[in-house]
Amino acid sequence: MSDERNDDALGKAYDARLLRRLWRYVRPHRGLVVLALVLLFVLSAVQLAQPYLIKVAIDDHIAQRELDGLGIVAALFLLSLVAEFGLRFAQFYVLERTGQNVVLDIRTAVFAQLQRLPSAFFDRNPVGKLITRVTTDVEALNEVFTSGVVMILADLVKLAGIVAILLWMDWRLALVTFSVLPPTLALTWFFRMRMRRAYRRVRATVARLNAFLQENVTGMRIVQLFARERVAEQQFVDVNREHRRAQLDGVRYDSAFSALAELVGAITLAAIVWFGGWGILQGLVSFGTLVAFIEYSSRFFRPVQELSQRYTVMQSAMAAAERIFELLDSEVPIRSPERAHRPASRPPGEIVFENVTFGYRPDEPVLRDVSFRVAPGQKVAVVGWTGSGKSTLIRLLVRLYDVDRGRVLLDGVDVRDYALHELRRAVGIVLQDHFLFSGTVESNISLGDPRISAERVRRAAATVNADRFIERLPSGYAEEVRERGSNFSVGEKQLLSFARALAFDPAVLVLDEATASVDPETEREIQGALKTLLAGRTSIVIAHRLAAIQDVDRILVLHRGAVREQGTHEELMRREEGIYRTLYSLQAAGT
Repeated sequence: MSDERNDDALGKAYDARLLRRLWRYVRPHRGLVVLALVLLFVLSAVQLAQPYLIKVAIDDHIAQRELDGLGIVAALFLLSLVAEFGLRFAQFYVLERTGQNVVLDIRTAVFAQLQRLPSAFFDRNPVGKLITRVTTDVEALNEVFTSGVVMILADLVKLAGIVAILLWMDWRLALVTFSVLPPTLALTWFFRMRMRRAYRRVRATVARLNAFLQENVTGMRIVQLFARERVAEQQFVDVNREHRRAQLDGVRYDSAFSALAELVGAITLAAIVWFGGWGILQGLVSFGTLVAFIEYSSRFFRPVQELSQRYTVMQSAMAAAERIFELLDSEVPIRSPERAHRPASRPPGEIVFENVTFGYRPDEPVLRDVSFRVAPGQKVAVVGWTGSGKSTLIRLLVRLYDVDRGRVLLDGVDVRDYALHELRRAVGIVLQDHFLFSGTVESNISLGDPRISAERVRRAAATVNADRFIERLPSGYAEEVRERGSNFSVGEKQLLSFARALAFDPAVLVLDEATASVDPETEREIQGALKTLLAGRTSIVIAHRLAAIQDVDRILVLHRGAVREQGTHEELMRREEGIYRTLYSLQAAGT
């Protein structure tokens, strides 16, 4: 899926391929669809009967001064109005329920697909546009039911019924009524084509608004810290004004179309009155027929005008469906194998990289022929300049990306042979940017895993000394976490992330710059907890501060995507002009 993909495009109003795919989501709710169609035909019959009842009342009773039976006709007319109200309510509710059921299923499928897609997909696609897919585009499919296929069918049924009744009552007056149909269709097509382009611009500006808001709200602290509020506000005003212009273009065309449609309707009414009045004087048309024609004509042109609007709605829905199915069809290259290897309940945790080469972009390798082994229970640190590929090693270990060449082994088995959930459960990772979800402190540690009890959550928190600040909270472990953990300090969020990793009890623990943003006092608390946490557990520590990794079993030095040095701190410091010694000396000089 391309991030440049036609956010503003409209598709064909009828696309059999897309409708067949949509039917897969409609099929479980086909009973509601059948009910909607039954209601449609009954409602159309009730609506078409009303003008004819007026004709009967006028011609057979009022004009003849025959009151017998007029009460029955009036009662039938009143009954039809009540029936129309009930049927309209039932049909609208059934259509909305069907649409919302389908929207629920599709949105669930889209979110599930987003969770399966690899990290490379999110590198290419902005979050704002993906949110638009899950919200605006999926909601557009609801229009297929509420204003699309079913309502188009309702309009066509109503039009066919009116045409048949008008021709049956008086074919000459019917031809007068239909004479304004060609200019009406021409006007409709002229304005809807322009409204289509305006709507396309609206969709494009909405996507840009979403992307801008997502980016700036997420980065609001940076905006404020660098006093960029006025610049950001002006940029938002520009995007917002563009959206307003697109909306007003649509409103202008819609207003002109509505006014002209009313004018055509008035001309039609005048033509019916003129010819019908002449027909009454000539004894060719009854007064009741003329009144019925006036009623039917108003009901005739409304669906004609709405058909073009529904055509645009269907175009929009088909374009949204195209984008949604493109997302659902996005390749998921990283998936669990059909016959996945199941690790032991407590795997040893041996890690081997064999001649691994990998790049985020073709022909631009980040890692080049990297090979090393981490023995079970061993503590290894990975250091190097920024961009040397340290974090990439971890992404390959847990299969956020797959290697281009070579193999990554966990306990002698290629990581590609594990079920993804088993592999990622065996490897715990604590990142520098500790993400907390909305919910409670306890749910942020357990992540809702039923296998992690409340007691296990508390033990994990106590092990990393997070219990000290948790128990001071007003609600303790039930304290609500605000968006992205804004009610906790950086150090507290990091301690919660340590507790989360420990609660899952992984065979391998990875610390990716995990203490880089912690104050010295908190770091001392964490370092004490880490000794307990890492004991007997295979661990990989990625750190810039070399003073914090001197007690590891071995240090790997990455430089330009290759392992250039490895050994203990003392061994590496004995190398004259070594990369590690240079890094350490520079850091020591800067303290």
